[in-house]
Amino acid sequence: MSGSVRIGVDVGGTFTDLLLHDPDRGLTYPGKLPTTSHAPNEAITAGIARLLDETATQPADVAGIVHGTTLVANALLERTGAVVGLLATEGFSDSLEMGRETRFDTTDLLARPTAPLVPRHLRRGVRGRLAADGIELQALDEAAVLTHVADLLEHGVEALAVAFLHSYRNPGHELRVRSLLSTAYPDLPVTLSSAVAPVIGEFERASTACLNAYVQPLMSRYLDDLCRDLSVMGITAPLRIVLSSGGVTNLDDAKQFPVRLLESGPAAGAIAAATVAKRARLGDVISFDMGGTTAKIAVVQDGGARVKHDFEAGRVDKFKPGSGLPVRLTVVDMIEIGSGGGSIAAIDQLGLLKVGPRSAGSVPGPVAYGRGGRHPTVTDADLVLGYLDPKAFLGGDMQLLTPEVHQSVHHDIADPLGLDTVTAAEGIVEVATQSMAAAARMHLSEQGMDPADFALLAFGGAGPVHAYSLAKALRIPRIVVPVHAGVLSAYGFLAAEPTVDEVRSLSSPLSEVDWAEVANLYQDMSARARIVLQPENSAKVQTRRSADMRYLGQGSEIEVVLPSGELGSQDAEAIRAAFETAYRDVSGRILPNQVEVVSWRLSMRLPGLEVPLSTVPTADEPLRGVRRVHFPGHGPLDAVVWDRYALRPGSQIQGPAVFEERESSASFGPDCRITVDGDLTLLVQVDS
Repeated sequence: MSGSVRIGVDVGGTFTDLLLHDPDRGLTYPGKLPTTSHAPNEAITAGIARLLDETATQPADVAGIVHGTTLVANALLERTGAVVGLLATEGFSDSLEMGRETRFDTTDLLARPTAPLVPRHLRRGVRGRLAADGIELQALDEAAVLTHVADLLEHGVEALAVAFLHSYRNPGHELRVRSLLSTAYPDLPVTLSSAVAPVIGEFERASTACLNAYVQPLMSRYLDDLCRDLSVMGITAPLRIVLSSGGVTNLDDAKQFPVRLLESGPAAGAIAAATVAKRARLGDVISFDMGGTTAKIAVVQDGGARVKHDFEAGRVDKFKPGSGLPVRLTVVDMIEIGSGGGSIAAIDQLGLLKVGPRSAGSVPGPVAYGRGGRHPTVTDADLVLGYLDPKAFLGGDMQLLTPEVHQSVHHDIADPLGLDTVTAAEGIVEVATQSMAAAARMHLSEQGMDPADFALLAFGGAGPVHAYSLAKALRIPRIVVPVHAGVLSAYGFLAAEPTVDEVRSLSSPLSEVDWAEVANLYQDMSARARIVLQPENSAKVQTRRSADMRYLGQGSEIEVVLPSGELGSQDAEAIRAAFETAYRDVSGRILPNQVEVVSWRLSMRLPGLEVPLSTVPTADEPLRGVRRVHFPGHGPLDAVVWDRYALRPGSQIQGPAVFEERESSASFGPDCRITVDGDLTLLVQVDS
């Protein structure tokens, strides 16, 4: 062997998914085991050790590991990050709490925004002032910096954020603070707003810096521990981390800017969906990733997942913009719903059935897991309805407890509502389905899209189980389920492209742009990107330039792709025309107003790996038998159960049918026609 093995690892709230790919042996091998939430690296190392053992792979043969995690998002939601102090320009230390001085819900008199990560007693103002163009108006008070930081450390501060006014135009004062502290307090993690988010918008820039500082000690310890554990196993291959944008970065960059990992795991799912859709020529698809804790829905068009450049983390209300912490970073545009396999079903105070957002997680997990769970979940309802085989879950590694599940559903749901157990289970699945469908409709309608124009690409441990019911709720006529769907996010890690996204704000009317200064900005961004990427072959580097633009006086921007080559005044008309095309697509009209450029963007990437999803058949006979399954709108039917790995490409199958693989199960009703594609992808036509 030549050291060509690569492993993708996705740590979710319930399960840790892994995928090993060895091109020399033509091997793509999956793994899945419960997440060890108290120490995620334990499940990672245990899963990798199992993969190596089952595939007869030596640790020295591993050429790389790509990892994504929800640790940053969980630390924010649970408020388990570091104690952070903030240095701001004197007189502006309260801007973090003042925000935009708007209410996210004007009808709720008791509505309160999410609390800032840095309380008032840990914020300090420092003398020193820059003008809007970056010219120094008042020198930085260096003695005050050291005095304030010493005081903050006495108050228990573990990390520091620095966010000075207009530092995106001139980072000099912030860089001087870092220089002072690197000498006085070399072990103190320091985040500069001009480094993590060099963009206009004082509040958003400071919020991003504070969030980065909040999770930096936690992520540094975690990544160091993981690297140590891998080294003990004999794996010395580089560890790369998936970004919220769907790209991949190196370990040092991830430790310096952990805020960019905020949506790391969910982003990889969308990237995997885009890769599958592009290679199979499926056209536009809706990525439906349902795991044990949440479901994620994203739009994939023209072979790529949609991205956006601002994000709200830790919302008080998931569906109300303004209720969270603004973060300026590039993320895959998706919506996340608290409906997963582990979502707990209960009767509320009004006697109505509710599902989620509370989740049983990996510990104790659903009742069926036999790990101490007492309340019924979506997975438990799936078992009652016949979607899951209690003896074949996780390939038989986990035996599901059927009698205990029936008892739990009856006690918590069926008996209070006066229903039988099966009807109660159908209600649990229906409530979860309608919750996901409502979120998907809203997400697509905000972009002027109709779900029926897409195919539904389902993956995650629970995605294929619920794809049929969700497709019918959204009136989507086509469903796609790739092989290894249960660990497809880990596949996305392997297929993701090493990427660096850079942005610099330089606000100016388009007719007055200083093109020499723009060239300097792009030269600086390109140099920074190449340091992170370290390309072996410059010819393989793919570069995309764009600008955030708006009509003069507007409060929001849209991204416009810029022409290739050296930019100058000769490109102004073409750039304005591109802006008007993009603006018309969003607003339905254009205006005669002057156009303004706010920020300049650079995305530099290397090609991702070509990782096939197909697998070697593991059985001669694809038929596993017949099982009674309750399908929405059709009731209980005898469904033929198929071994997913033993299917033959080109096979045509009429529903009702169940397709089982080690990490997931897919069920389709009698109104479905299923075609097995060349790489064992299921292409499903829903006739009704």
